[in-house]
Amino acid sequence: MSRRPTDPRSGDARAAAERAFKAVTAPKPAAAAPKPPTLPGAKETVSLRIDRDVLDVFQADGPGWQDRINAALRKAAGL
Repeated sequence: MSRRPTDPRSGDARAAAERAFKAVTAPKPAAAAPKPPTLPGAKETVSLRIDRDVLDVFQADGPGWQDRINAALRKAAGL
């Protein structure tokens, strides 16, 4: 014979207590660092993979091809 009567709810209470304990003691995820303010009109250096034929079209007109790509992307983004 067991010393204590088995209560079917005791497992639920224990699980609830464990969840509450873990919620209080678990480390909180670090907040994302705030983005530094950007200067208006400042350019950002990025690495971008573009199909060769698309790049050829923009480079065909000579210098300024990066500005032309930027203008096309701004137009596509609705800016």
